[in-house]
Amino acid sequence: MAKKEHMNIVFIGHVDAGKSTSVGRVLYETGAIPEQTIKKLREEAEKLGKGTFEFAFVMDTIKEERERGVTIDVAHKEFETNKYYFTIIDAPGHRDFVKNMITGASQADAACLVISVKDGVQPQTKEHAFLAKVLGISQMIVNMNKMDAVNYSEADFNRVREEAKKLLAGMGYKVDQIKFVPTSAYNGDNIVKKSDKMPWYNGPTLVEVLDEFTVPPKPLDKPLRLPVQDVFTITGHGTVPVGRVETGIMKPNSPVVVMPSGAKGEVKKIEMHHQELTEAGPGDNVGFNLKGVDKKDIKRGDVVGAADAPPTVAAEFKAQVVVLNHPTAISIGYTPVFHIHTAQFAGRVVEILEKKDPKTGQVLQAKPDFIKTGDVAIVKIQPLKPVVIEKFSEYAPLGRFAIRDMGQTVAAGVVLDVTPKK
Repeated sequence: MAKKEHMNIVFIGHVDAGKSTSVGRVLYETGAIPEQTIKKLREEAEKLGKGTFEFAFVMDTIKEERERGVTIDVAHKEFETNKYYFTIIDAPGHRDFVKNMITGASQADAACLVISVKDGVQPQTKEHAFLAKVLGISQMIVNMNKMDAVNYSEADFNRVREEAKKLLAGMGYKVDQIKFVPTSAYNGDNIVKKSDKMPWYNGPTLVEVLDEFTVPPKPLDKPLRLPVQDVFTITGHGTVPVGRVETGIMKPNSPVVVMPSGAKGEVKKIEMHHQELTEAGPGDNVGFNLKGVDKKDIKRGDVVGAADAPPTVAAEFKAQVVVLNHPTAISIGYTPVFHIHTAQFAGRVVEILEKKDPKTGQVLQAKPDFIKTGDVAIVKIQPLKPVVIEKFSEYAPLGRFAIRDMGQTVAAGVVLDVTPKK
C-alpha cells in the first residue's frame, strides 16, 4: 500500500457558521476520533445543557471558557480520505486565527469555507475568503452548512450560494471551479455519507470533494530556509535550534548561515520525533546540532539558510497588503508590528504606491494618502530591526505576513520585492 500524499487544510468562515461542528464531524466520520471520545463529549455536552454541541466540543478542547474546566484531550487533527492524509491547520474560532493562518507552522494547501445557509454571508466570511485569496490558497470548497435549520430547502441553498458566488467572484476566485456542498454538519448530512434529505442535490459529499484537490509541488529544489522557533543549549550537544524546514533540504555536515547575524556553522545531527535523520525536507519539524554558532548569534525569528545562498535581510520591502480591519486608516509613517514566519518586528510604512481593485488587480489610485478597511494596496515598508524577509514568489512561507495593532490583525500581505541590507 503506497503512502498517501499529505495535504494541509484550513477551515475558515464566520464564527457561528459551524466550523467546529464541521471539523468535528469530518474527524468523527472518517474514523479519526474514537466512538468513546464522542460518547464522553456527548455526555458532557448534555450535562452543560448543550446537547447539540458534541462535535464542536471536539475542536474546543483549547477553550478556557469550558464551564467546569473539564477538557478531553483530542490530539487528532489529522484525518484520512480515500486518497489523502489531511492535517487540519489551527483550531477554528481561535481569536488569533488570522495571525495563525499566516504565520502558522504550516501553510494551507486548501481551504474549506463554511457558510451557514440559515445566516448567509457574514463579514467574517468575507474577511477569511479574502485572506485565503491574498495568501495564495488556490483550492477551495464551500461547505453550505446548517441545511437542517432551513428544512433542507433547495431555494434557500440556491439563494445563499448565489450570494457566496457573487462575493467570491468579486475577489477574483474562479467560482465555476468551486464546489458548493449543502450539508448539515450537526446531523452528518453530505459530510461523508450522501444525505437522503436533499434528493434535489446529486453532487459529491464534502469529503469526496477533498479528494478532487491536487497536492501542490514541494519546494525541494530551492535553497534551504528554516525559520527558527526555539534555541536550546544542551550539555554535550552545544547549540540546538528547532524549526520547520520551509524550502530545500538540510543534511548533516552541511555548511549553513544564520541570518540576520551572519554566523556561519555546520549542521551535525538532525532529529525529528527523537529519531535521527539523514536529511530533512519541506514540512519537517526538526531539532539539529549547530556547530560553530554561539547561542548569542541565533534566536527565535532568525532563519537558517544554505551557506552559498544566504537568507535575505531586508533594508526595506515592497508588499501587497489587504486591510482587514483598521478602525481609522493607514497612512505614511504608520508603524505597527509585523509577524512573518517565526519573527516579529516593528515596521514603518514609508510609501503607499498604489491602491488596487481587488477583483481585477487594476490600479485604482496612484500614491493615495491613506488606505482603509477593505482596500488592497502596494506599500513600501522599512523594518526597524534586521529581519529575514523573502519574496513570496520565491519563498512563500517567508514572504507572507500579518500586521497587528491594538490587539488584532489589522492587515495581511505578501512580499513582492526586497531591497537587501548592505
